[in-house]
Amino acid sequence: MLTNGHLERTVIDWIPGMPPIKLGDMSSFVRTTDPDDFGLRFNEEEANNCTKANALILNTFDELEADVLAALRAEYARIYTIGPLGTLLNHAADAIGGGLSLWKQDTECLAWLDTQQPRSAVYVNFGSLTVMTPERLAEFAWGIAATGCPFLFVVRENLVPGGPAALPPEFVVETDGRRCLATWCSQEQVLRHPAVGCFLTHSGWNSKCESVASGVPMVCWPVFADQYINRKYACESWDVGLRLDEEVRREQVTAQVKQVMESEEMRQDAARWKAKADHLTRTCRAWWKSSVLSPPTPRRLKPEKYCSETNILKQSK
Repeated sequence: MLTNGHLERTVIDWIPGMPPIKLGDMSSFVRTTDPDDFGLRFNEEEANNCTKANALILNTFDELEADVLAALRAEYARIYTIGPLGTLLNHAADAIGGGLSLWKQDTECLAWLDTQQPRSAVYVNFGSLTVMTPERLAEFAWGIAATGCPFLFVVRENLVPGGPAALPPEFVVETDGRRCLATWCSQEQVLRHPAVGCFLTHSGWNSKCESVASGVPMVCWPVFADQYINRKYACESWDVGLRLDEEVRREQVTAQVKQVMESEEMRQDAARWKAKADHLTRTCRAWWKSSVLSPPTPRRLKPEKYCSETNILKQSK
């Protein structure tokens, strides 16, 4: 068992399909010195239960995690990759009506983004579960303000006690005219907006997938669970992100956001991932429209012709 101080020094290099990884980049559920920790045992049990399943359905796509998927396929007979799920489901929702979000979304922020220059705005959202202190929120706020960039800042009512009202009054006054505050938004629409040039994120998997599919580079501040390993892949494997320290400092927030906004190389890497996700989405949309939305006919198109990249159906034959 490990003791405190090993998160950065301990490197794990024996996980099939994964590059060497520091213990500090592993999921918080398995980073423990207690062999009876509930999170550790729960994840162990669920991993073992996967061997009993007829198939595993994963929200990813093959090019994004090729080595990991290859290792998993050596252990599990049927693995179906159906990502980027948010993008695909939103297209389906557009076709049949309805939406995906369970939260009330602010649509005025999209109109605000319409007034901004391409790739000029920073989008800040810490997801649906993260909570923080007002002091930490203030560090983020002042760090973003110091970039000089216009920004869309999503502050949920339960992100901090008091919600958006917990932001420093001086910050609200100083950034007037170049910021938009919202309590929630349609994240994929925001990330797909041409005005957005950087995403400051908690590194949740859905957010990561949506950002990759939208071609938006990231500044990553994970909080718990798989967010740490998601950050590693974004920053080191996909080359579309930069890290923030766990202890938030406004100076580092400013520096990392500015670097992402100014990095042409990172922008190009993000654009390449977007192109791959767009190609996958187009082919699967073609199958959806022809095979699911259209009335069944004897000449109905075969899904594997359009969705072979996702490996959804060809393994089920």
